Amino acid sequence: MNGVFRISLTVNGVKKNFAVKNNEFLLNALRRYGYKGAKKGCDTGDCGSCTVIFNGKPALACLIPAFTAHGAEITTIEGVGTVRNPHPLQEAFVEAGAVQCGFCIPGMILSSKHLLDVNPSPSEDDIKKYLDGNLCRCTGYVKQIQAVKMAAKKIKKA
Repeated sequence: MNGVFRISLTVNGVKKNFAVKNNEFLLNALRRYGYKGAKKGCDTGDCGSCTVIFNGKPALACLIPAFTAHGAEITTIEGVGTVRNPHPLQEAFVEAGAVQCGFCIPGMILSSKHLLDVNPSPSEDDIKKYLDGNLCRCTGYVKQIQAVKMAAKKIKKA
């Protein structure tokens, strides 16, 4: 049976109503409603490209049944900075040369944002732990780690 559920949720601070199928995952629903920043990589929770902040914590949208997001607060990359006013993490990733193809970057930035929200002075090991679930086929993660360190300094100065 492919029933449709109506759910209410908050996406990037805005109340939304979605119609979702009982077998649909949050990633697909978000993308269908225009939030394309969460990427469809593996569909198995292994790559981190679909990372969102779900009720205050990083979560893999490809593993969350969409109907369970009723009442949830979700932040996607679209809710983190703008082109004219980027988040310090977004600035730092560009400045450090940490963005290559860009496919993994939304998940990395959201994971890193959560880290800096809970730990404004992370160690390199803390950063590695938070980025561990985000696969990047273009780099060796050195520049992403540098970017998170740079962003932490920028945020402290702000």
